Amino acid sequence: MRKFLMAMSVTASLAVTGCAADGSADIGRIAQGAEAVLGGASGGALSNADIVQGLKAALETGSGTVVEQLGKNDGFNGNSLIRIPLPASLVKARDLASKIGLDGQFNDLETRLNRAAELATPKAKSLFVGAIRQMSVSDARGILNGPNDAATAYFLDKTGADLQASMRPIVDDALAQVGAVNSFNTLLARYRKIPGAPPVKADLTGHVVGKGSDGIFYYLAQEEKAIRENPAKRTSEILQRVFGSR
Repeated sequence: MRKFLMAMSVTASLAVTGCAADGSADIGRIAQGAEAVLGGASGGALSNADIVQGLKAALETGSGTVVEQLGKNDGFNGNSLIRIPLPASLVKARDLASKIGLDGQFNDLETRLNRAAELATPKAKSLFVGAIRQMSVSDARGILNGPNDAATAYFLDKTGADLQASMRPIVDDALAQVGAVNSFNTLLARYRKIPGAPPVKADLTGHVVGKGSDGIFYYLAQEEKAIRENPAKRTSEILQRVFGSR
């Protein structure tokens, strides 16, 4: 109501003082004056604290959406953009094993790796939210006015390694729960019986953590872009204020 009354007051004033000789009002200047008052009444210039809060809110909102999208059946396995392949060493082993009909077991293991990522993603949500809330953004305005994935890229650069380390035990449990560990051990036992088969080593946990994080951050960047560009994605007052000001 306050904004409405202020706008009406300015409009009325301009209507009296800004008429042309023929009595018609300069509608353009009236509109600009009203818009200036409304803009000034919206809370003034954004502070760095506002911007930091808005960036963190965008990442928290985005991570919630991404976790919901990827942390379900076929969130990874059914998505060609982020589906986790076998480690390179196992890809070579699969090529050799395919000659004696063992490739199906390698394909099954690949599916289980993706199932582990789907299972681990919701459990890792608290890690993402905690890391986001601890961010200190000294160059907040640069990030706000940067590329559409600037906050995500900053977050990844500052916290990515720590997040991956924290995710390892979660992925370890997920790999065991979906049967990937047993599948891998059984597969290796059969593979080693192939004459001339080279030795195979693979860190399944590290592989799923790395590729899973890549997928999560990929979609987090997409969500950040959507919040920046689409007003309907700004589901809180701070998101509307910060990203609506750009």
